[in-house]
Amino acid sequence: MRSLVFVNGRIVTPSGILDHGCVEVCGNLVAGVSNSIAADRSNGDFIDLGGDYLLPGFVDVQVNGGGGLLFNDDPSAATAIGIAKAHRPFGTTSLLPTLISGDLEKIEHAIRAIDGVVRRKMPGIAGVHIEGPFLNVEKRGVHDKRKLRQLSNKAMRILTSAEHAQVVLTLAPERARLDQIAELVESGVKVCIGHTNATFEETRGALEAGVSGFTHLFNAMPAMQSRNPGVIAAALESSACCGVIVDGKHVHPAMLRLALRAKSDRKLMLVTDAMPVVGADIDHFYLNKQRINVADGVCLSESGTLAGAALSMIEAVKNAMTMLDLSIEEASVMASRVPCSFLGIADRTGSIAPGRRADLLRISPKFAIRQVWIDGVEQRDCRESSPA
Repeated sequence: MRSLVFVNGRIVTPSGILDHGCVEVCGNLVAGVSNSIAADRSNGDFIDLGGDYLLPGFVDVQVNGGGGLLFNDDPSAATAIGIAKAHRPFGTTSLLPTLISGDLEKIEHAIRAIDGVVRRKMPGIAGVHIEGPFLNVEKRGVHDKRKLRQLSNKAMRILTSAEHAQVVLTLAPERARLDQIAELVESGVKVCIGHTNATFEETRGALEAGVSGFTHLFNAMPAMQSRNPGVIAAALESSACCGVIVDGKHVHPAMLRLALRAKSDRKLMLVTDAMPVVGADIDHFYLNKQRINVADGVCLSESGTLAGAALSMIEAVKNAMTMLDLSIEEASVMASRVPCSFLGIADRTGSIAPGRRADLLRISPKFAIRQVWIDGVEQRDCRESSPA
């Protein structure tokens, strides 16, 4: 088997940047990382990075749409694959198509479709995120209030039906019993808290029942107060992973900088909460028959409610560096290793290390994405797709 050897690059590894580094890929796995070329030139294809960065591919656990497609409109394999393709030029090598508060039949259809995609090992899709409908109506955002409900036994059966795909569920703790949360977790579902008015104590109880994540921290949850710390304080004190939308619109950068300082384990992960506008030249779309207008990088319903984001992962990474004063290594961890840790796949992907899957990004010093590889295979339609 011929190997693929990357040389003369700035390799972003778990231990820092390796200048003038060398990465050897055999098949779909990273075989070695070093500061010298040890590969056999007669049995390898060499890529001179010319001083560019080599990063692990980005992993996004909350993607509603892209390329003009919205998963809610048609939660099928074809839609999911189209969304993944639209996000690939922006560095996302793996994502979870996200369903926004649908009825149980639509949830079942979405899980069955993504289960089939993962079973067939289609590139770029790691599972499915079911965001609602077990949410607090007061914190629903643009979710259709007619869809919101208490978690039921029928819903439990549907949510635990996947055989191959990772299911992530966002719920409000006040819309489910603790034993239900524990049963979901025991069945392999990753449960996140979001769109909630839960108290600090309710949130701690849900964490003890097995909750391992928080959906778009700070958004659609009560503000932290001195005598009512609420969800946010419980999240920052916990070992759970917290998704954050770093676009300068959803959360003020100062709050995110405080969260980074407060959360000593640094388990904040970048998410886009992307809508169909990413990878498409459109100025509006429809969600549950609501017109969502897109202007100045913001998606708003006609009532002025934020409706997802017009954000790509490469933009989120750049924003994390400029708005949160992070290094490229730190921002890369938030876009790759932390979400992989949340999904339980960090031993397989999310970093450039021997034995990890060769999901790789070549990024210029000005942060243009020049090349993308998934499973060691270059995605030819992704060359120089991101503006510098």
